[in-house]
Amino acid sequence: MNAAAQILLAAAAEAEHGNIALQTLPAGLIAAAIFALLGCVTLSYRSVANRHPEKAEAWAKAHGKTDSGAQQGH
Repeated sequence: MNAAAQILLAAAAEAEHGNIALQTLPAGLIAAAIFALLGCVTLSYRSVANRHPEKAEAWAKAHGKTDSGAQQGH
């Protein structure tokens, strides 16, 4: 096969594909939407531990934890 035939085959193969960026755009948009949804779920759990400080204090006393996280008496 000579160089001219290879160039013609390459041109014909490229003409069949179209615009790859536009073909992959929906996948990127779906991924971005899923990422945003998961970000909203993560933000919905923000400060959950601070909603019941009396329970957190009771757990800390029962398990020998202080504010710094170190155990007492060890």
